[in-house]
Amino acid sequence: MRIVFDLDGTLVDTLPEIHGAATAMLTEFGHEALPTATIRRFIGHGVEALVGQVHDTVRGAEDRAIWVEVFNRHYARINGTLVQPFDGVTAALRVLGDGARMGICTNKPEALARGVVEALRLGPFEALIGGDTMPVRKPDPAPLLAVAEALGEGPILYVGDGEVDAETAARAGIDFALFTGGYRKAEPEDLPHRLRFDHWADLAALVQSIR
Repeated sequence: MRIVFDLDGTLVDTLPEIHGAATAMLTEFGHEALPTATIRRFIGHGVEALVGQVHDTVRGAEDRAIWVEVFNRHYARINGTLVQPFDGVTAALRVLGDGARMGICTNKPEALARGVVEALRLGPFEALIGGDTMPVRKPDPAPLLAVAEALGEGPILYVGDGEVDAETAARAGIDFALFTGGYRKAEPEDLPHRLRFDHWADLAALVQSIR
């Protein structure tokens, strides 16, 4: 069995760090902080997309690329300090890792993603592809397929929390397990999925049901 996971909103709650970096960026450019709920809606398509939405929301005068550089600088400073795994993740990974090969496919920059995994001692993961690892990112299926290939042969499942993950799995032709406690915007019923779980303690039994 091969299992590939999204990171932000799936394995870990990185909203405090993302909001913190966005707030520091906005302060540097002379803007008020945006509500946490607003930043939450921007998560999913990678740093450039998130910063671009923040930039447009406050009508930033500077070029978006400059904002991305500033955001990355602040994020690198706090990466791995405010993030926490969702309840039950560590135990679930321990159970799933006994018999499954696991990897990560995320739109978070690879260095930041590896920093989170190392800081929280998550895993073991045999492959990790971030939003800047390849020329394309999710929902393009190529990153997910690359992680799947790196994990070898066997049944494959992608675990994620939102619209981008569901679309990526569908385009890759890979079964999708939806974690309902993440950052999705749509109702769970509106996202294509084979499995659905509210609590990480339930995932291992669900995976066993499709092996």
